[in-house]
Amino acid sequence: MRILLWFILFIASSIAASSQAPTQLSNIADPALAGMDSDRLALIDEHITSYIDKNMVPGGVFLIARGGQTVYHKSFGKKSLNNDEPYKNADIFRIASMTKAVTSVAIMQLYERGKLGLDDPVHLYIPSFESTEVLDSFIVTDSSYTTVPVESQITIRHLLTHTSGIVYGGFSPGPLQFIYQHHQMSDAGLSQGRWTTEELIDRLAEVPLAFQPGERYWYGLNMDVLGRVVEIVGGMPLNEYFSTHIFDPLGMHDTYFYVPAEKHDRVVPLYTPDPEGGWAMAADVGFAMDYPKEVGRNYFAGGGGLSSTALDYSKFIQALVNDGHLNGQRILSRKTVEVMTSDQMIKLNEEGKGFSNHPGVTYCLGFALYQEDSRGLNSKSPGTYEWGGYFNTKYFIDPVEDLIFVGMTQVVPFPHDHFWDRLYALVYGAITD
Repeated sequence: MRILLWFILFIASSIAASSQAPTQLSNIADPALAGMDSDRLALIDEHITSYIDKNMVPGGVFLIARGGQTVYHKSFGKKSLNNDEPYKNADIFRIASMTKAVTSVAIMQLYERGKLGLDDPVHLYIPSFESTEVLDSFIVTDSSYTTVPVESQITIRHLLTHTSGIVYGGFSPGPLQFIYQHHQMSDAGLSQGRWTTEELIDRLAEVPLAFQPGERYWYGLNMDVLGRVVEIVGGMPLNEYFSTHIFDPLGMHDTYFYVPAEKHDRVVPLYTPDPEGGWAMAADVGFAMDYPKEVGRNYFAGGGGLSSTALDYSKFIQALVNDGHLNGQRILSRKTVEVMTSDQMIKLNEEGKGFSNHPGVTYCLGFALYQEDSRGLNSKSPGTYEWGGYFNTKYFIDPVEDLIFVGMTQVVPFPHDHFWDRLYALVYGAITD
C-alpha cells in the first residue's frame, strides 16, 4: 500500500512539473513539439515574401514561440536600397513604444516591492507635478491660453493607463500641438540631446493637461514620466535600472537606449514610402533617425527610446507569458502579472471615453488587452495583451495558447496594416493541438 501511495504521488508531481512554464526560451525547435505545423508555418514565408515582391513591406525579422519552444525565427528582404544587404536575425531595430512594456514592468517591480502604490499621486515622487493644471481655453488670435486647477492629482495608475491628460503634442493637431511646441515638447518621446530625463520631465510638468486626470484615455508621454519615477524610486538612471533588473537577468544583451559603437553596424536604417510606390531611406521624420547611435546623452525615454532585436524582446515577453520568470530569474511575481494584465477601462469604455469602442478590446496597465467579448474579432485568445512601435514593430502575448510573437520591420509611415492581420491569422492557423 505504501509503495502504491508513493507511486501515485510521484506521478502527480511529475504531471505538475511538466505543466509548469519552461525555464528558458529554446533555440529553434521542431514545431511539432510545440503543437504547431511546419507546413503551415511555411505559409508565413510566402506571405511575407509576397508583400516584399509587391513593394508593400521591405522586409524584417519575425519570431514565434509556443510553450517556450521557438518555432519560427527568420529574416526577409533587404535593408538597403541597392539590395545588397539582407536583413539578419541579429539586426537591431528602433522599437519605440514597445519600450512602454519594459517601463510598465519596472513600475510593477517597484510596486510589488512596496516602493510605490498604483494610486499614489505622481507629485510624491516628482514634486513639479503638484502644480500642473488643465487647459481651459485657447485664444487663437494671440495663441495664449488659460488653465484651471486639477480636480484630482495625476496618479501612477493614470500614467500606466494614459488617462492622465498628458498627450503627444506632435500628434494632437490644434491648440495642444501649439502648446507642446511652445514648451519644446513636440520631439520628446524618443531621444533628444538638450536635457536630462529629470530636466525634460520637469518641463513637461509645466505643460497644461488636455483634460482632468482620469476623465478619458488619450495616448501620450505618460510612460516617459514613469521612467523618471523609476529613476527616483529605483535609485539609478533608467538605463541602469533596466539593465540591472530586467535585461541582465533575462539575458537581453542587445537592448539599449543608446547602442554601443561596436554594434552600430547592426542598427537597421529606416524606410519610408516614396511617391513612386517604392521605398526611400528616411534621414529624419521630425527627429534625427540616428538617435540609437548617439553617445553621452542622459535622456532615457521610458515611452519610446529603446532599440532591440527580435530575440531579445522575445525573451522579455516570454518571461511575461511564464508569469514573470525565465532562465531561473524572476522579474515579476505571478500575482503582479495578473494585476498588470487586468482590465483598467471598464467604466471609461462604458462611457465611450476608454481605449476602444470594440466590445472586449480594452487596456490594462501598459498594454492593449483582449477580453471575452472580443472572441471572434480575430484568432487571439481572450487574455492576449499586446502593443507595437512607431516604426512598425509588433508583439503579442497569448497566455491561453502560451504563444508569443515579435515582428520587427522599420517603416514609417506604414499604410498596410492588413499585412499584420493576415500574418497573425497564419500564426494561429499553424496550431494543431
